[in-house]
Amino acid sequence: MKEKTFKSCCLIGIYICFVILGSCHRGEQQARNDYPITPVPFTSVQIHDDFWDSRLLTNHKVTIPIAFQKAEETGRIDNFRIAGGLKEGEFSSFYPFDDSDVYKNIEAASYSLQLYPDPLLEAYLDTLISYIAAAQEDDGYLYTNRTINPGNTHEMAGTERWVNEEAHSHELYNAGHLYEAAVAHFQATGKRTLLDVAIKNATLVEHVFGWGKTEKAPGHQEIEIGLVKLYRITGNKKYLDLAKFFLDVRGPGKGTYNQMHKKVTEQEVAVGHAVRAQYMYAAMADIAALTGETAYLDAIGKIWSDVVKAKTYVTGGIGSRREIEGFGEPYELPNMEAYCETCASIASAFWNFRMFLLHGEAKYFDVFEKVLYNGLLSGVSLSGDHFFYPNPLASEGQYSRKPWFGCACCPVNITRFLPSLPGYIYAVEGERLFVNLFIGNRAEISIKGLPVKVELVTDYPWKGDVRFVINTGRPVKFDLLVRIPGWARNEAFPSDLYYFKNADLGTVAFNLNGEKAMPGEWNGYASFSRTWRDGDMLELNFPIAPLIVKAHHDVKENTGKVAFQRGPVMFCLEAEDEFPHVLDLIVTGSPGTFNYVPSSLNGTGILERMNFQRTDTISGDYLKDTNSFYLIPYYTWANRGNHEMMVWIPMN
Repeated sequence: MKEKTFKSCCLIGIYICFVILGSCHRGEQQARNDYPITPVPFTSVQIHDDFWDSRLLTNHKVTIPIAFQKAEETGRIDNFRIAGGLKEGEFSSFYPFDDSDVYKNIEAASYSLQLYPDPLLEAYLDTLISYIAAAQEDDGYLYTNRTINPGNTHEMAGTERWVNEEAHSHELYNAGHLYEAAVAHFQATGKRTLLDVAIKNATLVEHVFGWGKTEKAPGHQEIEIGLVKLYRITGNKKYLDLAKFFLDVRGPGKGTYNQMHKKVTEQEVAVGHAVRAQYMYAAMADIAALTGETAYLDAIGKIWSDVVKAKTYVTGGIGSRREIEGFGEPYELPNMEAYCETCASIASAFWNFRMFLLHGEAKYFDVFEKVLYNGLLSGVSLSGDHFFYPNPLASEGQYSRKPWFGCACCPVNITRFLPSLPGYIYAVEGERLFVNLFIGNRAEISIKGLPVKVELVTDYPWKGDVRFVINTGRPVKFDLLVRIPGWARNEAFPSDLYYFKNADLGTVAFNLNGEKAMPGEWNGYASFSRTWRDGDMLELNFPIAPLIVKAHHDVKENTGKVAFQRGPVMFCLEAEDEFPHVLDLIVTGSPGTFNYVPSSLNGTGILERMNFQRTDTISGDYLKDTNSFYLIPYYTWANRGNHEMMVWIPMN
C-alpha cells in the first residue's frame, strides 16, 4: 500500500489495553480470577507530552505507512492473495513466518481506527482481511507457505503440517499474532471478519493439540499470549486450557534455545533465545493470574531475579550472545558484541508489566522504564524510517540503522509498541490508583465505580517536576500511589548489577495544594491516602542530575569503565565527522553538566563540559586534554551516520 494512503490517519491505536485484560468494552468487568491490578485502558488516557508527542506522530506518519508498504513490496500480502486463489504466483517472501508481519500491521492499524475513524484505512483493512480469509483452508489451517505449494515448502516449514513446529516452522507463532490482530480489529471496528478467521483457526489448533492428541510445544512462543486474548474476548475456556497446555508440554531434555530443557515450572534461570523466553514468561504470568497456578509464579520470580541480577545491560537491553540471539552466562555482558535485539526489549517490557500487575512493586517498572527510554527506543531512528535489529553498546563505526530487514520482526514490533504507552501509565487496584510513568496526559479513570479525572503535566525526562491535577466532581476517597523511580532513590538498578558512584541526589519534594506533604511509602511508591476533591493539586520534584554508573566487579568487560545516566536516560559518547574517533578517550573528573539543545537530534539533552584525555594506543601516553566532546542519549546514536560510539567509557 502506498504511503499516501495513510496520510489521513492520526496516531496509531494502542493494543496493550487488550494484551492483558481484553476488551475495553468490558470496562471493569474482569474474569473472576485475574491480575489483582488492572491497567487503565488506553482509551481513557490522552498523551500530551513534549518528549513523546513527536515520536508518536512520527510513528504514525512515517513508520506505520512504511510497514504496510514493505508488506506489499516484499510479497507478504501477495502470499495471501496467491494462497486464496486470487492471484497466480509462488510464495514470494523470505520466511514462512512472514505472515505474522501482516497480522501485526493489522493490529496496529485497527487501534488507529479505534482512536481516529478513517474510511480509507478501514476499507483497506477490509480488503486485506478478505485476502486472509480466502487464504484460509477449509478446516481452518492458515499458513500461506504450505497452502501455496504443499509439495515444496520452505525448509523451515517441514513436509507436513506441524511436523517441524518444535523447531522452526512457526505455524503456531503465526497463529498467535493472527489472534492478537483479530481481537484488536474486532474491538476497534465491531467487525467479526478477522475474528471469525482466528476462531476457525484456533478451533483447528485445539482439535490437533492437547493431552492425548499432538503433544508438541511451539518452537517460538507467542500463541500462548494470543490464546489468552481470544479467551478473554470469547469466554471460551478451551483457549485458556490450550495456552496452558502449550506451556506444560514444554520439555524436558529438548534443549535450552527455546526453553525446552526443563518443564517450565522447574526453570530457575533465563536461557536461550531472549524473545522466545520472555514471551513465555509473560504468558506464564497471564495464565498464573487466570488460573492461580502458583508454580508458574515461583518459576518466573526466580527467573526475573536471575535476569535482573546478572543478565541485563545498563540500557535495559537483553541478550548477549548473537549466535542464539539470547542469554549468556551470568555477568557475560560484552559491549561491542552485545545483541540486545529490539524485540527482546519489547518482550522485557511486556514481562515486567505483567510482573507489576501480579505484585504491585515499583521495581518492575524501574526495569520497564530503563528499557523504554534506552534499549527499546534506540530501535527506531528519530526520522522513523531506519531501524536497529541488535542494539550494541559500543561501535567502531560498523553498525548502521537499516531501512528494513528480511526478517522484519523488530520494525513491526516497535511500531505496534510505541503508541501503546497510554495503557502503561496508570493502574487500579480497589481504592488504589498507581502512577507508573511520568508522561504528560489527561485521563478519565474509574475508581470503585466513581469517575476521576487526572491531568499530569511534566517535562520528564529532561526535568524532574511533575504536577497532578485531580478533578472528581464529588469527593472521592482513594490512595494515589506515585512510583519513585529507582534512580531518584539513588538506586541504579533493582540489584547490585549496577550502582551509582556519586549516589546522593537528595530527597523527592512533595507539595499538596501548595503545602509541603509527607507521603507514606508502599512497595517503592509514595502513597497519598485522602479524600480528593475538585482542583486538588499534587506537585513533586525529583532531584535530577548526571550520575556516574559502575558495574558489578564480575562484569569483566566494564572493569575500569563508567557509564553516565541522568534521570532514566543513559548517555553515550559518539564521534562526529569533525571528531571521528572517541574509542581512545578516557574520561576524568565530574559527570559534566546537562544542557538541552533544541537544534540537536530533534531536540535532546546532552552532557557537556566533561574532561577527557586522549591516549596514544601504542605508547599509552596521555595527550593533551580535549573538551570538544559531549555525551548524547543512547537512544539517539547512529542518527548522524556511522561513527564510533561507546556507553561504557574508561575512567582515569
